[in-house]
Amino acid sequence: MSTTARLVGLDVARALALLGMVATHLLPDLTESGEQTWPHELAGGRASALFAVLAGVALALMTGRRTPLQGSDRARASLGLAARALLIALLGLALATQETGLAIILTYYGVMFLLAIPFASLKARSLALLAAAWLVVVPLVSHWLRPDLPPRRYDNPMFEQLEQPGMLLWELLFTGYYPAVPWLAYVFAGMAVGRSDLARRGVQAGLLAGGVLLAGFAAVLSRELTVDQFRRRTLEDADFGLYGTTPTDRWAWLLLDSPHSGTPFDLAATIGSSVAVIGLCLLVAGVLPRLSVRALAIVFGAGTMTLTLYSLHAVLRTDRFWPPDDGAFTRHVALLGVIGAGFVLLKWRGPLELAVGLPARLLRRNRTSPAYVESS
Repeated sequence: MSTTARLVGLDVARALALLGMVATHLLPDLTESGEQTWPHELAGGRASALFAVLAGVALALMTGRRTPLQGSDRARASLGLAARALLIALLGLALATQETGLAIILTYYGVMFLLAIPFASLKARSLALLAAAWLVVVPLVSHWLRPDLPPRRYDNPMFEQLEQPGMLLWELLFTGYYPAVPWLAYVFAGMAVGRSDLARRGVQAGLLAGGVLLAGFAAVLSRELTVDQFRRRTLEDADFGLYGTTPTDRWAWLLLDSPHSGTPFDLAATIGSSVAVIGLCLLVAGVLPRLSVRALAIVFGAGTMTLTLYSLHAVLRTDRFWPPDDGAFTRHVALLGVIGAGFVLLKWRGPLELAVGLPARLLRRNRTSPAYVESS
């Protein structure tokens, strides 16, 4: 599999993650009969998880691909990543000042990136084992710890919370909508994927099959374990999703597989679906002829600049631009798709991608090895 096809496959996955998040933001979540709509059933909780897993893939690619960087190259890469993480977190705080009506992921995303940097020296097997242990143990720790933590005060982390950094930190790490510490399981899983030999068809097929099996097993086992723990009405309500964490009055909440609940079953199921999507996108890009890969890159060009387009989508979501209505989803998707395709045709990078990558580019001027150049 060529490097171009491999990168296009990852860009397609990123575009699907962006499309899924736009769908959950703009399309109705319930039918007239009170049932969950299929876009929310399909993308709810999964799109944002795919976004986080792909962040881990990107981190692995920027720190040596299959072989982690060492020595001074690793130190420079880590500094560049730390600067990138802080800039993304600040962007998230800035977007939170807008009346978007959305739970902005970027501040949490930056914190996840920052927390994952010390683990960038690990190889694929170690990262996979770490992700597996993390998704089991950390939700238990969070459930035990959160009753003694201050409750979340805002829908999104805000600049004004910098006056109380301790409370902001707890929200970012454990009590927020995308709590960074439990969500590190996504990043570690993505790093394990990024450290794998993604050029091999067998690895791609393994990601697809293994992801489907993991997602299905987690969902089925959760349902079997919870039918006797909760009334049916509670289960149906939880199926529509929670708000980043579960209640802490019962340990049985941790058995749920519910969107944005952060339980072991939720993390396992959404890691599985994310890995499966990545494997499928790589397989499709790998079997297409070169001209078709180029066409795929243009159609899914939004995947090359998801930071810029996610931010644009959030701003457009405000009432002064395109308040939600029956046609908002179509307009958003069309605009993001056209911009992404145009940037690919012109061989431009997204403006926010350029901005957050500037520190790493400055550090590369003092690079010492070809591996650092390629991975950055």
